[in-house]
Amino acid sequence: MEMDTNKKKLITHNGSFHADDIFAAATLSLMLEKRGESFEIIRTRDPETINSGDYVFDVGGMYDEKTNRFDHHQKEGAGGRENGIPYSSFGLIWKHFGIDLCDKNIDVWSMIDFKIVIPIDAVDNGVDIVIPKFKNVTPYGGEQPFLIFSPTWQENEKNLDSIFKEKVEDVKKILKREIEVAKADNLGGKLIEEAYYKAKDKRVIELPNSFPRYLYQDTLSKFPEPIYLIYKSDHSETWKVEAVQKSPETMESRKPFPKSWRGFLDNDKKLKEITGISDAIFCHRNGFLITVVSKRGAMSLTQKALLEPSQIEPQDSI
Repeated sequence: MEMDTNKKKLITHNGSFHADDIFAAATLSLMLEKRGESFEIIRTRDPETINSGDYVFDVGGMYDEKTNRFDHHQKEGAGGRENGIPYSSFGLIWKHFGIDLCDKNIDVWSMIDFKIVIPIDAVDNGVDIVIPKFKNVTPYGGEQPFLIFSPTWQENEKNLDSIFKEKVEDVKKILKREIEVAKADNLGGKLIEEAYYKAKDKRVIELPNSFPRYLYQDTLSKFPEPIYLIYKSDHSETWKVEAVQKSPETMESRKPFPKSWRGFLDNDKKLKEITGISDAIFCHRNGFLITVVSKRGAMSLTQKALLEPSQIEPQDSI
């Protein structure tokens, strides 16, 4: 069998693996696959093998984009972002090649950078980006579902290379999906902004579609005026009315619905009586969401809620 002399060598270190080398390998793999180029992933610390690599990352002690060397462990590091978070191998690879995976869309590239790349770079460089509000409770990091496949101290480590390559394949699927979601969110965010700019009363925004909650809340909470938003449910013939969050950083509403409206379920007659809306169906006990049968009922309800005194208080989780 003839060897494929055109096969690119992607070289990283052997031994234990981390999120940055897994995600860096996945990014390079997707890039080369998109270009139609063949490649192999080699895990080693042998200097001669490293020097022969077409792409070397997280090993080699050098950052030089011209020769495709992307390590960050050298004494001088590999630089950092304006926010002070240093680059890891993943960040360097994404910086130079991620834009091609995003079809040259800088907005999509940036969304992935902030959502996935920067957090992984921070953790790999020992930078804290989260301050726990509750003792012994921390977020389950996005890299954890992959790193848990590292052998425990009780398990044999001889399969590390095959485990690494298996996780790279998993991450490739995640990255491809995240890019598609980012493209949809980028377009959706623009449509939500357009709805805001078109609204005559910017306190109440009608959405043209049922977008993901994080998308419309993050988008509208950046503007000072929106208090409520309405949209048609894509699961039933009903309309949803939501209170807009104070900012993208909190789930606290700018103006929750009145306490007297909250906690009524399944077409409770009392909810209809209290609100004066005959087709009101449900109001969340935390006062951020109401379901109404008709658009007319939804609009009437928001007008009534706007006239009610503010009753802002700490909210439980959604």
